[in-house]
Amino acid sequence: MLSSTDFASASWELIVRVDRPNEEEQKDVTLRVAGDLHVGGLMLKLVEQINISQDWSDFALWWEQKHCWLLKTHWTLDKYGVQADAKLLFTPQHKMLRLRLPNVKTVRLRVSFSAVVFKAVSDICKILNIRRSEELSLLKPSGDYFKKKKKKDKTNKEPIIEDILNLEGSPTTSGPPVSPGLYSKTMTPTYDPINGTLASSTMTWFSDSPLTEQNCSILAFSQPPQSPEALADMYQPRSLVDKAKLNAGWLDSSRSLMEQDIQEDEQLLLRFKYYTFFDLNPKYDAVRINQLYEQARWAILLEEIDCTEEEMMIFAALQYHISKLSLSAETQDFTHESEVDEVEAALSNLEVTLEGGKMDDTLEDITDIPQLADNLKLFRPKKLILKAFKQYWFIFKDTSITYFKNKELEQGEPVEKLNLRGCEVVPDVNVAGRKFGIKLLIPVADGMNEVYLRCDHENQYAQWMAACILASKGKTMADSSYQPEVLNILSFLRMKNRNSASQVASNIETMDTNPECFVSPRYAKKHKSKQLAARILEAHQNVAQMPLVEAKLRFIQAWQSLPEFGLTYYLVRFKGSKKDDILGVSYNRLIRIDATTGIPVTTWRFTNMKQWNVNWEIRQVAIEFDQNVFIAFTCLSADCKIVHEYIGGYIFLSTRSKDQNETLDEDLFHKLTGGQD
Repeated sequence: MLSSTDFASASWELIVRVDRPNEEEQKDVTLRVAGDLHVGGLMLKLVEQINISQDWSDFALWWEQKHCWLLKTHWTLDKYGVQADAKLLFTPQHKMLRLRLPNVKTVRLRVSFSAVVFKAVSDICKILNIRRSEELSLLKPSGDYFKKKKKKDKTNKEPIIEDILNLEGSPTTSGPPVSPGLYSKTMTPTYDPINGTLASSTMTWFSDSPLTEQNCSILAFSQPPQSPEALADMYQPRSLVDKAKLNAGWLDSSRSLMEQDIQEDEQLLLRFKYYTFFDLNPKYDAVRINQLYEQARWAILLEEIDCTEEEMMIFAALQYHISKLSLSAETQDFTHESEVDEVEAALSNLEVTLEGGKMDDTLEDITDIPQLADNLKLFRPKKLILKAFKQYWFIFKDTSITYFKNKELEQGEPVEKLNLRGCEVVPDVNVAGRKFGIKLLIPVADGMNEVYLRCDHENQYAQWMAACILASKGKTMADSSYQPEVLNILSFLRMKNRNSASQVASNIETMDTNPECFVSPRYAKKHKSKQLAARILEAHQNVAQMPLVEAKLRFIQAWQSLPEFGLTYYLVRFKGSKKDDILGVSYNRLIRIDATTGIPVTTWRFTNMKQWNVNWEIRQVAIEFDQNVFIAFTCLSADCKIVHEYIGGYIFLSTRSKDQNETLDEDLFHKLTGGQD
């Protein structure tokens, strides 16, 4: 038995600060504790001493010096290493956070500051009704991001910054989780395909979500276009180095918000981080498709991704069309009940899903791989030589192109064989000028081999371009995605096709929105307003009949077809190099880019990657590829953990399949992205 003096020597006084949300000041509470007291017992003692009746279930202990939560309530103070000098804070785990969504709307909601960011984002997406939360993450914007906007705030010209959708009453995950009905294949809200709004008969399935029908529509509708002045005042990256700075602020998915010094009511950006959008379905994804469209729209308007003038006019025409439909849809009355019974709709959808699954298998089962054979023109850039294309007879088989001087010689030795697996495929198209080119950057031992192909017409271009895109991913034309890819390219080319200008001229006056709102400031300065309106209306004739959701999907597809799509840039220094380079990270490859010229130097595919790791002491990422290729680099524009997580995240997303019934292997995500910090 211990005497009272022995007990006194084994215990000590611990000061805990209590964070009371409704009180102005925090209160210090002194407790006498022993090392064998577990954290749960400490919290019980604390609540007894405070002696205020309220719900304490969301409170937990935060250790300020160690920058960590004491969430394992069965661990003792000794096991955690807590001693008398520890500064502990008893605080709610869920706190308010302001999130700027891709559509520049801010939502204010309660978020877990103790769960890892991967889990917190999953909970946020459930509240906002966005499926596939693994594609999104939280970005802490750099100082430049809001700098220009603050000047605008003084003159109150931009109220959109203060346009906050308050979801303070959103359910936290401390209680039962949000109803799985929102996410199951069968019991998911359906949307009107014409205007993209929620069918009101399915609103009952939102019973656990704080989003009312009105709020859901707000997130599923695109915002009105910004004025050209507001657009010009937004932060625009001018170089690849500027673009690299934008990606420095991604939060670590394996640590909590509190551990990353995020303050209560701070503003963060919720963004699609990984550019691989799985199972985009207009029936379930009205909010997700709209937010994705908005992210693509801002990337185009702020020139975060480059596009040609011809492409810019297509994007402008689609925006104009979407803006018109959104305004007319918002003025309609959506109170009419859908006649289709929910269960009936769910069953018919299940039937379509099951049938769709069968169809894919038969397409995959083609044993005879198709091939292409045709006359194309080829050009290889050499210094001091003008661009001169020469005609050859080309055969595309499996994942490689072989070409001969003419058709009669195809049984003999080819001029050259180009293996396209792992190459970069860049469109080189000007529809108005009848130019249909394909630029191939083929990896070789000392960098990239550059080859230009020229097709005669749209159909030939679409077939060869689709084959090149698939071959670069290691797929042949037997793959079920070949025909959809051809049709996708053709539809994009048709949108670029100009119609007669006679009808357009009479419509210029009817364009009720400033045409400069739909193009980036650079193109707005380049053309007069009437000239710009004529170009946009001309392109609009090709898309004028599209329903709203289809127009948004078409915009997303056009964005995905841009050469730079899906590249996230970082400023790095490769081992053994004396100058800085840009590293481009994509869903299937890494690209080394010359920082001054912006030209790709080397590409490495993830499929050829054997292993990658980080030396945390010198903050260096090292990667080993097939054929004894090793690369190592330090990251200069961001923490190396961010780049490491990007690579692991893309590899994790490539493991998703429709058979998984939408459940994610969170442990695998952390295994691939966490590193050994």
